[in-house]
Amino acid sequence: MTDRDDAVALVQRLQECFNTRRFDGADELHTPDFYSHPLGTTGIEAGKDAWRTVVARFPRMRVTAEDILVDGNKVAVRSSVEGMTDSDARPTLIEIFRIENGRFAEMWGLTEGPDPR
Repeated sequence: MTDRDDAVALVQRLQECFNTRRFDGADELHTPDFYSHPLGTTGIEAGKDAWRTVVARFPRMRVTAEDILVDGNKVAVRSSVEGMTDSDARPTLIEIFRIENGRFAEMWGLTEGPDPR
Protein backbone atom coordinates (compact mmCIF):
# COMPACT_ATOMS: atom_id res chain seq x y z
CA MET A 1 0.00 0.00 0.00
CA THR A 2 1.35 3.41 -0.99
CA ASP A 3 0.74 6.40 1.27
CA ARG A 4 -1.37 8.98 -0.57
CA ASP A 5 0.79 11.97 0.42
CA ASP A 6 3.97 10.15 -0.66
CA ALA A 7 2.39 9.22 -4.01
CA VAL A 8 1.22 12.79 -4.66
CA ALA A 9 4.69 14.14 -3.79
CA LEU A 10 6.31 11.60 -6.15
CA VAL A 11 4.06 12.70 -9.04
CA GLN A 12 4.74 16.37 -8.29
CA ARG A 13 8.50 15.75 -8.23
CA LEU A 14 8.29 13.97 -11.59
CA GLN A 15 6.34 16.82 -13.15
CA GLU A 16 8.83 19.31 -11.69
CA CYS A 17 11.68 17.38 -13.37
CA PHE A 18 9.86 17.71 -16.69
CA ASN A 19 8.75 21.33 -16.31
CA THR A 20 12.21 22.54 -15.24
CA ARG A 21 13.93 20.36 -17.87
CA ARG A 22 16.01 18.67 -15.14
CA PHE A 23 15.42 15.27 -16.68
CA ASP A 24 18.23 13.51 -14.79
CA GLY A 25 16.35 14.24 -11.55
CA ALA A 26 13.86 11.57 -12.65
CA ASP A 27 16.47 8.84 -12.17
CA GLU A 28 15.96 8.68 -8.41
CA LEU A 29 12.18 8.57 -8.81
CA HIS A 30 12.14 5.31 -10.81
CA THR A 31 13.19 1.75 -10.03
CA PRO A 32 16.15 0.46 -12.09
CA ASP A 33 13.79 -1.92 -13.92
CA PHE A 34 11.04 0.69 -14.48
CA TYR A 35 8.83 -0.39 -17.39
CA SER A 36 7.05 2.09 -19.71
CA HIS A 37 4.17 0.39 -21.50
CA PRO A 38 3.69 3.23 -24.04
CA LEU A 39 7.36 3.08 -25.03
CA GLY A 40 7.75 -0.67 -24.51
CA THR A 41 11.05 -0.09 -22.72
CA THR A 42 12.74 -0.95 -19.45
CA GLY A 43 14.64 1.77 -17.59
CA ILE A 44 14.15 5.52 -17.50
CA GLU A 45 16.57 6.52 -20.30
CA ALA A 46 14.06 6.01 -23.12
CA GLY A 47 11.56 8.15 -21.22
CA LYS A 48 14.08 10.94 -20.78
CA ASP A 49 14.93 10.71 -24.49
CA ALA A 50 11.21 11.03 -25.29
CA TRP A 51 11.01 14.10 -23.03
CA ARG A 52 13.99 15.68 -24.83
CA THR A 53 12.35 15.04 -28.20
CA VAL A 54 8.99 16.52 -27.24
CA VAL A 55 10.45 19.66 -25.62
CA ALA A 56 12.69 20.22 -28.64
CA ARG A 57 9.48 20.41 -30.68
CA PHE A 58 7.42 22.23 -28.01
CA PRO A 59 9.84 24.26 -25.85
CA ARG A 60 7.02 25.94 -23.89
CA MET A 61 5.37 22.62 -22.96
CA ARG A 62 4.42 22.16 -19.29
CA VAL A 63 2.30 19.61 -17.46
CA THR A 64 0.11 20.24 -14.43
CA ALA A 65 -1.61 17.53 -12.40
CA GLU A 66 -5.33 18.21 -12.17
CA ASP A 67 -6.30 14.95 -10.41
CA ILE A 68 -4.18 12.39 -8.57
CA LEU A 69 -5.96 9.26 -7.41
CA VAL A 70 -4.23 6.64 -5.27
CA ASP A 71 -5.43 3.06 -4.88
CA GLY A 72 -3.08 0.60 -3.20
CA ASN A 73 0.22 0.78 -5.06
CA LYS A 74 -1.31 2.43 -8.17
CA VAL A 75 -1.54 6.16 -8.89
CA ALA A 76 -3.72 7.61 -11.65
CA VAL A 77 -2.90 11.14 -12.81
CA ARG A 78 -4.91 13.42 -15.10
CA SER A 79 -2.74 16.32 -16.20
CA SER A 80 -3.34 19.31 -18.41
CA VAL A 81 -0.67 20.04 -20.99
CA GLU A 82 0.09 23.58 -22.11
CA GLY A 83 2.48 24.96 -24.69
CA MET A 84 1.72 22.39 -27.41
CA THR A 85 -0.86 24.39 -29.36
CA ASP A 86 -1.42 28.06 -30.13
CA SER A 87 -5.04 27.83 -29.03
CA ASP A 88 -6.48 27.77 -25.53
CA ALA A 89 -7.37 24.11 -26.02
CA ARG A 90 -5.11 21.91 -23.94
CA PRO A 91 -4.37 18.25 -24.44
CA THR A 92 -4.98 15.98 -21.45
CA LEU A 93 -2.44 13.41 -20.31
CA ILE A 94 -3.67 10.33 -18.43
CA GLU A 95 -1.05 8.20 -16.71
CA ILE A 96 -1.23 5.26 -14.34
CA PHE A 97 1.85 4.38 -12.32
CA ARG A 98 2.64 1.38 -10.16
CA ILE A 99 4.78 2.35 -7.19
CA GLU A 100 7.26 0.00 -5.56
CA ASN A 101 9.32 0.96 -2.52
CA GLY A 102 8.52 4.65 -2.99
CA ARG A 103 9.55 4.78 -6.66
CA PHE A 104 7.80 4.44 -10.00
CA ALA A 105 8.08 0.85 -11.22
CA GLU A 106 5.67 0.76 -14.15
CA MET A 107 3.65 3.24 -16.26
CA TRP A 108 0.75 3.24 -18.68
CA GLY A 109 -0.37 6.42 -20.44
CA LEU A 110 -2.28 8.17 -23.19
CA THR A 111 -2.91 11.69 -24.40
CA GLU A 112 -6.19 13.08 -25.70
CA GLY A 113 -7.13 16.43 -27.07
CA PRO A 114 -6.14 18.73 -29.90
CA ASP A 115 -3.58 17.46 -32.36
CA PRO A 116 -0.49 19.70 -32.01
CA ARG A 117 0.62 19.23 -35.64
